[in-house]
Amino acid sequence: MKKYIKILIMTLTMSLFAFNILYAAGSSGGDGYDKIGLYKKGKKLVLRAKKQEEKNKTEKAQELYLKAYKIFEKAYEKNKNNPDILNYLGFTLRKTGNLEKAEIYYLKGLEFDAGHLGINEYLGELYVQTNRIDLAKKRLNVLQGCKCEEYQELKELIENN
Repeated sequence: MKKYIKILIMTLTMSLFAFNILYAAGSSGGDGYDKIGLYKKGKKLVLRAKKQEEKNKTEKAQELYLKAYKIFEKAYEKNKNNPDILNYLGFTLRKTGNLEKAEIYYLKGLEFDAGHLGINEYLGELYVQTNRIDLAKKRLNVLQGCKCEEYQELKELIENN
């Protein structure tokens, strides 16, 4: 009987030890959830901000873009090599009027993914906004052949300016 109790105690101890290791790996210190969670949260705020813009509620949109920017900053602290995060950092900054800093993030994102559709479109839009049409056309050339809305939207913007 004592032998079975010892085995039972050892099994329970090992189980608790394994549970603690697994729990620690999945808790708030684990990068995986935080990176994805922050990114998704920021993206939701951007979508809400875009809807506010469509309703001509500019002030509310600006607030949401600023909140999204702060969340993407936290995501960026955890993962500095993600072009999607860099794209949204640039996008939210551009939407809140910080064009110089937006351009820096877009260019950093292109270092990781030169063909990133969103970055190329939004950087092209920034170039149109700052009257650098020649640079916007270079972004358009990168998008050429993708048969995507990013190419179409940037092309129309360039043609209309």
